[in-house]
Amino acid sequence: MITSDEIKKSFLVSIWFMFLTFPLMVIRVNTIHNVVEWRWANMLIVGVGSFVLSFIWRAMIRRKEMGSKAPTGEEIKKIPLGQRIFQERKVYVPALIGIGVFTLVFPFVFSVYQVNIMVTALTYVMLGLGLNIVVGLAGLLDLGYVAFYAVGAYSYALLHFHFGVGFWMALPIGAGLAALFGIILGYPVLRLRGDYLAIVTLGFGEIIRLILENWNEFSFGPSGIANIPRPGFFGIKFSLSAATIYIYFIMIGLTLFTIFVVNRLQNSRIGRAWIALREDEIACQAMGIDKTKTKLTAFALGATWAGMAGVVFAAKTTFINPASFTIWESIMILCVVVLGGMGSVVGVILGALVLILLPEYLRAFSEYRMLVFGAALVLMMVFRPGGIISNVRRTYKFEKSGKNG
Repeated sequence: MITSDEIKKSFLVSIWFMFLTFPLMVIRVNTIHNVVEWRWANMLIVGVGSFVLSFIWRAMIRRKEMGSKAPTGEEIKKIPLGQRIFQERKVYVPALIGIGVFTLVFPFVFSVYQVNIMVTALTYVMLGLGLNIVVGLAGLLDLGYVAFYAVGAYSYALLHFHFGVGFWMALPIGAGLAALFGIILGYPVLRLRGDYLAIVTLGFGEIIRLILENWNEFSFGPSGIANIPRPGFFGIKFSLSAATIYIYFIMIGLTLFTIFVVNRLQNSRIGRAWIALREDEIACQAMGIDKTKTKLTAFALGATWAGMAGVVFAAKTTFINPASFTIWESIMILCVVVLGGMGSVVGVILGALVLILLPEYLRAFSEYRMLVFGAALVLMMVFRPGGIISNVRRTYKFEKSGKNG
């Protein structure tokens, strides 16, 4: 039921939005004729739109609050929709077959531009799954994850420039160097958690970027490194479009490998140790789990995938410089994990695809696309804070086997 108080609040919201957007939506300077254009119709649209959206917002909030009250025993036992889908063979087997067929024909049906976008999305899938180990499973907030991405990219670029190392040899080297840097970062932060850990990792990421930007003799500074070769295939030289398709299939293989390894790690002994560390660090240590080893393993394995993704990024773009590895990249990768669902492999994959593909396909909205993108993120975090596919808390049962004599 609509009350006068809600109408008043929505009216005040619309007035506030009109005031905030007035310089952007109403005033337009025509530099050709040196006149100021006043677009009052835009103000009307903003006012009416924010008034209506405010009503919808309040209704959704009210519905959410009513739905969260007094859940029954049956409701508590319900399995989330995403979990039910992946437990039914009749649903997920045809879906996997369809996705596989679409994946194979995608580069031959769509343009090179679309294939490039998909390669970028798959790169963020790898990065998101790597950060999911650190943040989603181990519960360690890492804001300097882009540093390992940069280590992988620069390892390939510098090894090729100085020693002529190819892509396939640089791929494991980049992963190993990134893992080493993960251990180097892990040691100083073993005693930190929460906000303090986030600040230290943020500082680590900025240190790496500033070193790459100012150490000209080593990294060529802001000028970057150009002419990085794309992946080869037994000495065959590809055209630009063929090389893009080749990198696309390499990324498909690496993504499948990442999903397999991360899923196995999640269900392994070390994966259960990470989850225990995330839930309660003191109780985890009291149960005999080596906290130092568990944290260092999380940082090292999480960084490994960032290193491999960095090598692929350098091969794809054929040019890198420190501007490609800013704090905003770390924030974007963290958004992938949070939006998809921390600890959920499928959720992180969907989160990466949504966050990378959505802004590209919203280009039709021109300058408003990032506004739409930001509003979608806000709505998602308010009404589904667990992510697109929230992770289900695992329970382990020990059952007796055999018959008692």
